[in-house]
Amino acid sequence: MLPVFVFDAYGTLFDVHAAVRHHAEAVGPDADRLSALWRTKQLEYSWTRALSGEYVDFWRLTEAALDYAFEKIPGTNRETREELLDAYRTLDAYPEVIDVLTRLRDAGAKTAILSNGSPGMLELAVRAAKIGELLDDVISVDSLRTYKPLPVVYEQVTTKFRVFPDAVSFQSSNRWDVAGASAFGFRTVWINRTGEPEEYPDMAPAATLSDLNGLDTL
Repeated sequence: MLPVFVFDAYGTLFDVHAAVRHHAEAVGPDADRLSALWRTKQLEYSWTRALSGEYVDFWRLTEAALDYAFEKIPGTNRETREELLDAYRTLDAYPEVIDVLTRLRDAGAKTAILSNGSPGMLELAVRAAKIGELLDDVISVDSLRTYKPLPVVYEQVTTKFRVFPDAVSFQSSNRWDVAGASAFGFRTVWINRTGEPEEYPDMAPAATLSDLNGLDTL
């Protein structure tokens, strides 16, 4: 087992569609479509900001992405905006998260989050999921004022734990994130919860799992 296990937060530990799902009836019949577009634009905005060098923190991008999604899908109920944002602050953790983190810690591994999320977002999410005591660190891009998949973001992990990249197992549900981490030199595990097709065969993960179970046996 590798000594350090690092996790992306949103989509990997926390269900990004839980906020809309909890308020789907109030949002309207296009709730699933709204949730998907909200997530897509949130990520797109982070890439655009990283490439342009014009940093805006992830919470503000999350708000802007939701506003765009409401504008793009006019049949949805905009009066749910604040409820959805409140729910996003405390997204549901996936059911296996606590058990997997516990097994890794019991085996002696260091565990951490590396996320595009702003520190305030991550603090609330970690507290709501009750996983703070199972993590050695929660690392945000905010201090760098840029976003994944830039190499300098992944370098925060090797600096923090004083290890070479090949000592780190990095888990993400985002294939682009896995590609970036693989290029940096991490051992990567793609958590492909929805059965998405491969996109970057030249930057392949070491393993692909349908959820986090089994990490401690890789």
